[in-house]
Amino acid sequence: MNTEKLLTKDFIILFIINLFACLQFLIGLVVITPYAMELFHAPASIAGLVSGIYVIGALVGRFGTGRIITDYGSKKVLIIGSILYVATTALYLAQMSLLFLIIIRFLNGVTYGIVATTAAMIIAQIVPKSRQGEGISYYSLSGILAMAGGPFLAILLVQYTDYKTVFICNLIFGVLGMIISFTDIKLVQTAVNQVQINAAKYFDITKYIEFNVVPIGCIAVILGLIYSSVLTFLSLYAAELHLEIVSSYFFLICAIVVLLSRPFSGRLFDAKGANIVIYPGLVILAIGMFIYAQVSHGITLLLSSVLFGLGWGNSHSAAQSLAIKITPPERYGVATATYFILYEMGLGLGPYFCGYLVQILGISVLYVIMGFVTIAAIVLYYFLQGRKEKTINPN
Repeated sequence: MNTEKLLTKDFIILFIINLFACLQFLIGLVVITPYAMELFHAPASIAGLVSGIYVIGALVGRFGTGRIITDYGSKKVLIIGSILYVATTALYLAQMSLLFLIIIRFLNGVTYGIVATTAAMIIAQIVPKSRQGEGISYYSLSGILAMAGGPFLAILLVQYTDYKTVFICNLIFGVLGMIISFTDIKLVQTAVNQVQINAAKYFDITKYIEFNVVPIGCIAVILGLIYSSVLTFLSLYAAELHLEIVSSYFFLICAIVVLLSRPFSGRLFDAKGANIVIYPGLVILAIGMFIYAQVSHGITLLLSSVLFGLGWGNSHSAAQSLAIKITPPERYGVATATYFILYEMGLGLGPYFCGYLVQILGISVLYVIMGFVTIAAIVLYYFLQGRKEKTINPN
């Protein structure tokens, strides 16, 4: 039995910081589109841009964060990023035009990308190497908790208060996360040799992208695409099926399933490698998407939610753990940024791509296509990473 401690004070601190950051992200994602349409009378396409520009900003923030961490240290970047995240969140309370709102969303996304990437990089440093899969699985539960609580809280606040109250709530989460970021965290120092110092004087794409992560990052793009297809069109799909009330429980049940299964899948990852989690996860996700495409009753919608949680949640966690596992410690920051750049590329482009398919083929056909996309991801994973995994982890 492995006795190396996992749930340390530092781990819990970073867990809470990421929880608050993800709550801000998801609450904003739920309310910003109707906010733009109601306050500025923006057409749906522009309201979609207001929502999606945040993810583009997060990509920009993640892209440069790995290199900034290498130069200035993860703790300093976490504190500065948290301060800037609060500052850009506070701007939602100002009087603004639609253009100003778009700019705020972009900047808020950039600062979110900095905070989320830095916190994940520090987790990769402090989690015992022998329990990395389990540790990252536990850590990523912070995002799952936010996925369950954020949308519910946002809908509740809009129903009983107003948008200003929502933005104040987000600001409170941001301030709490910023305060916690000042807490002392013991980091593992990694060696930086003279060759690395000299190389820092010149532009090098490897300062920003970890190419070892790109193969598993391609799977992350697909996982982001599939998640965005459900998140974006769930309410519209439920309205078509007259299952609006039942659909409100979709992500709550999904989150509960992930919460219950993630610790076991993390231990499996550490004991048997990534394949034992990712292959079954993608198969379960494909089945879930095909069931979701054929929903006619509330029970089948909730069944697809369970399968989505098991499949998507654990595949995503294992892929993220694998990205760290195949990377040297001094490159954890860049590796984490690379993985989430690719994941959020799928998440950000998904609504536009899926919206085009919905317009032509309809929503249920979209999810049939997403089922086949998941099957394609299984084959792609085998050729890009899966067949090499037994060499990486012979146990």
